[in-house]
Amino acid sequence: MIRSFGIPDPGPLLDLVPDHRPVLWLRGGDGMVGWGEAARFETTGPDAFDEAARWWREWLSGHRRQGAPGPVAFGSFGFAGGRSVLIVPRVVIGRLGGVTWQTIVDDAEPAGTTARRPVPRVRWLEDGAEFERWDAAVCEVLRRLRDTSLAKVVLARGIDGVLDDVLDLRTAVGLLADRFPTCWSFAVDGLFGATPELLVRTASRAVSSLVLAGTSWDDRQLRNTGRIAAEHAYAVRSVVDALRQSGAELDPCGEPEMLRLANVTHLATKVTGRLADGVQSVSLAGRLHPTAAVCGTPTRQAFDTISEVEGIDRGRYAGPVGWMDADGDGEWCIALRCAQAEGRSVRAFAGAGIVEGATSSVEWAEVAAKFGAIRGLFADDQVLAGCR
Repeated sequence: MIRSFGIPDPGPLLDLVPDHRPVLWLRGGDGMVGWGEAARFETTGPDAFDEAARWWREWLSGHRRQGAPGPVAFGSFGFAGGRSVLIVPRVVIGRLGGVTWQTIVDDAEPAGTTARRPVPRVRWLEDGAEFERWDAAVCEVLRRLRDTSLAKVVLARGIDGVLDDVLDLRTAVGLLADRFPTCWSFAVDGLFGATPELLVRTASRAVSSLVLAGTSWDDRQLRNTGRIAAEHAYAVRSVVDALRQSGAELDPCGEPEMLRLANVTHLATKVTGRLADGVQSVSLAGRLHPTAAVCGTPTRQAFDTISEVEGIDRGRYAGPVGWMDADGDGEWCIALRCAQAEGRSVRAFAGAGIVEGATSSVEWAEVAAKFGAIRGLFADDQVLAGCR
């Protein structure tokens, strides 16, 4: 039996969660927190999204439900067909627009909570030859941009850190939510971060997406640089085309706006419309992924270039992360400004779009600024050179 019922507002959601692999989804004071595992589904490969949708329908068919909104599955998907996971917590507490509720699966007992622990010290393991590898990758992409039909390729970096203690994900996500209140701060199966990019949200037949591409520290540069405008246009076009191929009727897109975050500014375009009946949010996320914002244009060619040139395993970085309810509606973002925590290890990721006219040093600086979202959590950020 799955029971959902309204509850009085309990205050900060993070104060309700025990410190044991919680699932967290927060934005601007609203969101959901969950703990325990009523069910878990893991898969790999290109059909992960459809397999996840099928598993979710089958799992729901075996459980009686009482009350709304019902059970929620939180998910995170590999960028390139790697490990993907759905988790159905035993307990979920959510708040949206002043309405607070709780969902319990199989009469799970509420877990005792403990005070959030401070963020441990970290020692980042950086390699002095990493910029040379980055420069070589960027130069190879620029060559392919000149010689092929490629128009954009997104390259990413990963940095590893060693923690003095196991990271309390509640603390990390709470700090990210405070610093980036307009972002979606999350933790799903050890992957945590604060992403500004909404891949797709569905509610009944309404659909929306927030496309970000083009990054700068100078608002005037965003407005006046043709390279950044072109990069943004590629990303918007990839989302619009994928939604239309899924049968969505879309509203006209407005002009890009500037989305200012604590560390960088992006060009942003909101895409809205209406879906055909019966489209599940997780399946739609699979059709949209990967967008030009995290892969490039043309997508297939850019994807192949990444696998040949980038030289890292992205894992679930830049893959969809989010949740869906019993109706298949949900909210899926792109896992950006994020890191994977395992024991006393942490691996952070960030990337930049390479288009004609890009330079290795400028794109390196952009990636470094994006790393600041995770590195900024650790007050005594240290670097151990040559340890990787």
